[in-house]
Amino acid sequence: MLLRQQKRKRKFHFGKPGRRKFILLVIVLILGYFFLIQPIQHIMVKGRKIEHQLKDVKASFAENDLLRVEEELKETQVMFDSLRRDSRRIYWVRFIPLIGGYASDYRAVIEAGHELLQAGVISVAAVEPYADLIGFKKGQDASFLDRPAEDRLQTAVLTLDKIVVDVDEIAVHVDVANEYIQKINPKRYPKSLFGKQIRPKVEMVKNSFGGAASLFVDAKPFIKKLPEILGAEKEKTYIVLFMNDKELRPTGGFLTAYSVFRIDKGKFKVDRSSDIYSLDNSIKVHPTAPREIKTYHKNVTKFYIRDSNLSPDYLESVRLFEELYENSSEKVEYEGIIAVDTHVLVDALDILGDTEVRGTLFSSKIDKRCDCPQVIYKLLDEIDRPVAYMKEDRKGILGDLLLGLTQKALGFSPSQYWGPLSQMMVKNLNEKHVLVYMTDKESQQAMESLNFAGRIKPYDGDYLHINDTNFAGAKSNLYVQHFVKSETEIKRDGKVIRTLTIDYKNPEKHSNCNLEYAGEIGFGGLCINATLRNWLRIYVPEGSKLTEFKGSKTKVETYNELGKTVFEGFMEVQPQGKATVTISYILPFEVKDRDDYKLLIQKQPGTVGHQYTVYVNGKTIEKLPLITDEEIILN
Repeated sequence: MLLRQQKRKRKFHFGKPGRRKFILLVIVLILGYFFLIQPIQHIMVKGRKIEHQLKDVKASFAENDLLRVEEELKETQVMFDSLRRDSRRIYWVRFIPLIGGYASDYRAVIEAGHELLQAGVISVAAVEPYADLIGFKKGQDASFLDRPAEDRLQTAVLTLDKIVVDVDEIAVHVDVANEYIQKINPKRYPKSLFGKQIRPKVEMVKNSFGGAASLFVDAKPFIKKLPEILGAEKEKTYIVLFMNDKELRPTGGFLTAYSVFRIDKGKFKVDRSSDIYSLDNSIKVHPTAPREIKTYHKNVTKFYIRDSNLSPDYLESVRLFEELYENSSEKVEYEGIIAVDTHVLVDALDILGDTEVRGTLFSSKIDKRCDCPQVIYKLLDEIDRPVAYMKEDRKGILGDLLLGLTQKALGFSPSQYWGPLSQMMVKNLNEKHVLVYMTDKESQQAMESLNFAGRIKPYDGDYLHINDTNFAGAKSNLYVQHFVKSETEIKRDGKVIRTLTIDYKNPEKHSNCNLEYAGEIGFGGLCINATLRNWLRIYVPEGSKLTEFKGSKTKVETYNELGKTVFEGFMEVQPQGKATVTISYILPFEVKDRDDYKLLIQKQPGTVGHQYTVYVNGKTIEKLPLITDEEIILN
């Protein structure tokens, strides 16, 4: 009996393997529930609440209600701090093999979110006193709102230095957030799950955030310089050059008019607004035209300011402008030269509405006479149509129109128009319809970092910039369409062969280009569309070897410039016709792994949406309208 009882006791002894495994399993499940499953459940519930809260923040921002944005952000911050505390309960998982990496990535996301919320709260607090000035609603003192717009702008400029003080602190939070995001390893995620892409989305978010963070870092010097640029301490003078992109030139368009304006503590004053010919006439002796003009232009033997934007690099064109401007009797000292094209006019009219200048009403609506915005047709009609009398300052109307738009913008309530106008200006800077040169080195560097300075960039991969110049081809760039096929063939030995096929098409008929006044019979025609006489330059990696150039009417030239190799030719496009140019060349470097191939395509200023199709080893990689510079990375 005693022996049976002892055996029974041994049967249920804790040390027996089966019972020990069972008890350990129960302990693991209990611990797992309290230390992993339960925290994850809490995290998911709080995460969904924060998701809804962020939608409220977004809605408040869309309604331009800064007070609500500030309140919603602070509430979001409280909720996120609670989520962050709960999340710490599962970070121990980071030390478990196989699954620990996912916990590390989750922690990186949470910490990055915390830093970004900090940056957001600081940013809103910094701009809150000037909400109305930047297009946001805010319950400000009525006396401030009743003041003239120029006075409100002056107040903003004079206190802008108080805002930019916070830029460094904001940048610290953005940098820390980026450091956390860059720790995420996309390779640990499957390419797809249940038919949905996983890894590509993680890579896209990581790269996009890194790019945005870098952009903010690049923008910081500009933001800190902004009070100085706007004349907070000392009056600043700027020259504005107006480019007609319908007569395409290397940095955007034919220089047709100019203005000189001053900014003193945020107040604008226009000193002069005239056509470019009056500026050329202020130079007594013009030098002989350079090779490019003598070779490709039509009946031009002297070098004029109106033709000075010869380089695709805006800084280089500015230097040519300055060499000529130095001898002008109208020369003034200036702190910057800003070039704008017609897209800025059209976009401004879209926002501000129809505007009357010199008795002419200008609009952004489509005019059937040219199938283009009415403002474009009216300016061409005013400037280029031959008449029986002498038109004084015929191209100065363009400067007057921009001045009128500026005054109109200042005259309205900032909350009504300044927000959209600011967004429009940033868009046009990004798309190179506005180019900026500053004499101050730090300000210029800031513009270059933001890609607002129209520079040809150095690049450590494949590179492409196609630059077209309309020399005496009327305003045919209004109609000519561009289609570019970029083909890359990467051989097994690493050799890279590139082929470009550029199709130019002009679907519209020839204009009446009889430029003489016909007395009682009528007027000469408005010559908008004629044969495009196109000086073409292809910028590729320095050291590339040209193997073929088809379609040029002149001898093809090859040389190095701006850190690139250039293939130069000349061709024509007839109205209701087309022309094709094909260029083949070999890159100066090898690509051993196809996934290492990358290509930077830089857009020509003034152009909009040239159609590109990019192939690598016969496979379509990208189809896009080239609106901004584009980097294509296979990996």
